[in-house]
Amino acid sequence: MDGQLIAFTGVAAGMVTMPGADFAVVVRNALDSRRAGVATAVGVAGGLLVHTALAVAGLAAVLVAVPGLFGAVQLLGGGYLLYLGGRALIAARRPRAADAEPPAGPDADAAGVAPSAGARPAAPLGAAQGLRQGFLTNALNPKAPVLFLSLLPQFVPAGQPALPRTLLLATMVVVMALVWFPAVALLVDRLGTWLRRPQVARVLEAVTGALLSALGGILLVELLVG
Repeated sequence: MDGQLIAFTGVAAGMVTMPGADFAVVVRNALDSRRAGVATAVGVAGGLLVHTALAVAGLAAVLVAVPGLFGAVQLLGGGYLLYLGGRALIAARRPRAADAEPPAGPDADAAGVAPSAGARPAAPLGAAQGLRQGFLTNALNPKAPVLFLSLLPQFVPAGQPALPRTLLLATMVVVMALVWFPAVALLVDRLGTWLRRPQVARVLEAVTGALLSALGGILLVELLVG
């Protein structure tokens, strides 16, 4: 039995399931709809595929070795997370469809309920948007190339060809992501009746927005300090 492969499975599983920007954006979009959540999850796996392919090809080493290139990716990644976080925080303050729709029938007139001119529910997120957000969130993570460059070689046994083994390890990471993140999206959708209650949804929107903004801010601060 390949002990190193078993060890890598545990390490990779922990790496994929660790809550972070990928997890936050999948949860946030799954609250919008199951389709958007699953599409975001597939996009995250696509971003991981890019990172693992770069690591296998050795291009990730170039990215890490060239400070200007690495800094550009860090700037883009931090800025994109701030953008997503800001949108989530704005959405948390915006009336959702359940809030904006007045009760129908005579009861509405009796209660004097009328939709506010500024209370316009946000448009639902499409699958293409979710896919793009998931992919960019992961692909623009500047720490991923460093992680894969430092992690994958440790699990290539001495004397074995590096390329086939690295391809196997990279494939395992992508497959884990394809299992984990759609499962998260489906779980959020399964709990949707409760999670999509206006007050709960706003809290989750605000939390994920704050998390994405904080992660983006950390990347930009590290860029400025470094």
